[in-house]
Formats: sequence, structure tokens, C-alpha cells
Amino acid sequence: MNRSPKTYRVKSFGCQMNVYDGERMAELLTSQGLEATDAEDADLVVLNTCHIREKAAEKVYSEVGRLRREDGTRPLVAVAGCVAQAEGAEIHRRTKDVDIVVGPQAYHRLPELVAKAAQGKRALDTDMPAASKFEVLPGRARQVRPSAFLTVQEGCDKFCTYCVVPYTRGAEVSRPWNAIVDEAKALVDAGAREITLLGQNVNAWEHDGRYLHDLIEALAAMPDLARIRYTTSHPNDMRDGLIAAHRDVDKLMPFLHLPVQSGSDRILKAMNRSHSTESYLRILDRARAVRPDIAISGDYIVGFPGETDEDFEATLDIVWKIGHAQAFSFKYSPRPGTPAATMPDQIAPDVMDERLKRLQALIVEQQTAFNKATVGTRTTALLERPGRHPGQLIGKSPWLQSIVVDEGAIGDLIEVDIAAAGPNSLTGVVTRKQAA
Repeated sequence: MNRSPKTYRVKSFGCQMNVYDGERMAELLTSQGLEATDAEDADLVVLNTCHIREKAAEKVYSEVGRLRREDGTRPLVAVAGCVAQAEGAEIHRRTKDVDIVVGPQAYHRLPELVAKAAQGKRALDTDMPAASKFEVLPGRARQVRPSAFLTVQEGCDKFCTYCVVPYTRGAEVSRPWNAIVDEAKALVDAGAREITLLGQNVNAWEHDGRYLHDLIEALAAMPDLARIRYTTSHPNDMRDGLIAAHRDVDKLMPFLHLPVQSGSDRILKAMNRSHSTESYLRILDRARAVRPDIAISGDYIVGFPGETDEDFEATLDIVWKIGHAQAFSFKYSPRPGTPAATMPDQIAPDVMDERLKRLQALIVEQQTAFNKATVGTRTTALLERPGRHPGQLIGKSPWLQSIVVDEGAIGDLIEVDIAAAGPNSLTGVVTRKQAA
């Protein structure tokens, strides 16, 4: 039976790189004549998955089950992303409701996989081909959101003992300079005012002797591009030139997301993080020396195998020392195939729960204080989407805070006075509808 789809829906989970991949898959399917829809009756549903958190595979099977309709029918279902890469053919063995399994380095082959599935044949592609998917993906969409993502680097060579990324995304690969610049130009021409450069270790990007700060300087020369960001960085790849760019490039936003993961050097060594708390804090000191208003964001894992009360207190201590604008914190979850999954002294769930609660309370306290310190100041906001209430719009400050205003249009870069602040957002009063 031929089930050639006419409409599709892409549902992405997890990190910003998955959001980017989801957008590229959508553009690819659109280029093949399919129509995007948010409707539940889409002919094809692509679940673009993340494998970082615990029980990621089980959550995928739950999502697949929810796609079966009341009349017993279902769409063509593709499982893409990191769970697809990690689980591979096991997905087909576990459920008959998945037609396509495609990894994050092979989704440029999605149209041919869909054609195969439409003929009733299951399709699997988790190869990591030598030829980059970026070489064959279609051009960027004619219209994009005001803030756009642009992947410049993929994969990881760091092999942190808790992390599956080297196994699901492969080794570190940097996209060529010209390909990135061309895609950035296409995004700006399509309406992007801000570009966030993405990579598993984005500051490891290198091509022909040029580094991330060189790329940032080149993009900053584009007249219609107002803002540049990058994420996620590794402490070992924070070059002097990148730190200096925060001083020298006006369009580079004063925001640095730099995961440390733990405040205990003993735990950092067990994680194979290859940096110490001292070396990490020195990086922040250097960044703050060149850009005193820079906001710091980070990632933390509590309950890593063998973490003692003393180790956890060291994490609280480094959080106090840093003073975050925001941070992300998680309980350790063992990922199959990673060294940490079989380490002794796994931490009891109730201990992890209590530690995470204490850590998150401190992070919220710091984030609230950071936001409240902006009340009474004037800044700019790039308006990105509608708010919850009629007439409201939500934009982002240079420090990645959400700002709620009641006038302007999506895509405007406006000047605002900050009138109020909470832990998660600011309220702004527009003083100029287009910032200087």
C-alpha cells in the first residue's frame, strides 16, 4: 500500500541543536513538496529526539504510542536524533509503529527514507557518512524568526564519563568557513536579526587556522545582523581571542554559557572534565575583566557516582563564587554505554533529590537577584514572539532575559526601561520603538 505523505509535522526535544536540526528537516521536507502542519492528522510525524536525560528511549515509545488515532490509524512515524542513533534497529524490534529510524548525521537522506516507508518497507539509517549532511541540505527558509540558530560545529572528542554525545553525534567536526558565512547571510536576508552559533563544543570550531572569534568578527560585519551569541562552550577551548571578542565586538552579546558541572575537583576528574575549579574560575575572571557586565550561565550535575556531602558542598560554594544570571541543574542519570553508568557508589535517588532542591534554590536566588538589579535601567530588547495576553510581546535582553512589553512588532529591536523583575522575566516600558 502506498502511503506517500502530503503533510508533515516535526516535533523536537532537547537542546538548541535539536531545534536547528528540526528546522533543517522541515525545510528539507518542504523542498520535497510536503506541507507543514501542526494538526494531529499529519501524514508524517518526525520525532526529533534527545538522549541526554534518563529514560529517553522510553519517552520516545510513549510519544509513538500517542500518535495512534482513535480509529486505529496512525501517520508514518520517523524517529530521528540521538535516541535513533543510540537505539538503532532496536526501535524497529520493539515497536511496529515506527517506520523510519534516522540518526542526526543522516537526516539529509530523510526524503528517500520516507519514500521507502511509503511503500511499506521499514527504513533505517544511522550512518555517520564522510560527506557532511550540510553539503546536500536545501537553502535556508525564505522567512525565519528574528532570532535564528546556526550550527557551526558538531560532535565531541572530550568523552566526559557521563555523556553519550561522542557516541550519538560522533567526533568533533567543524563546518567550513564559507558554508557558515553563506548560511548566515541567508538567515539575515530572511529576516534574522540575531544569530546563535551552535555546537556541542562550539568554541572548538576551527577551519583553515581561523577560530570562533574570527568567525564572530566576520558575521559582525553584516549590516543587518544586530546580535551574535554562541553556545555551548567547553572551558578547555576558551581561547584568548574569544574572550577578547566580548570586549571588541559590539554585536557579541555579554552572555557566556560555560558548563563547569561540579565544584569538586575530585568529581571533575571522575567526570573526565579536564579542567579544575581554579582554572574554570580564572576563565570567568578574564571574561569579566574585559566585559564587566557579562552574564554567566552554567550547567551542574548533582549525584554523580561517588559524590559525597563534601563534594556537593563544594558545588554550592562555586555557585556562590560565580553568581549566575541563570544556570541549569540536573540529577545524574546513568546513560547505557558510558563509563559512569558502571561506576561504584551510585547515589541514592532521595539524596540526589535533596541536593538538587538545595542547588536549584540557590540558582533561583541568584537569577532573581540578577534580574532585580536591572530594574530602573535602560536596555534593548529583540521582540521574538507574542506574550500570554493580548497585545503583549516578549523579547530578549542582551543578557538573555525575557522582557515583556505592550507595544512594538515581532522583529523590532527596541529600547526599553526595566520597570519590574521576577525570577524568570522582566517588564519593560518602551522608550524607543527602534533602538539606535
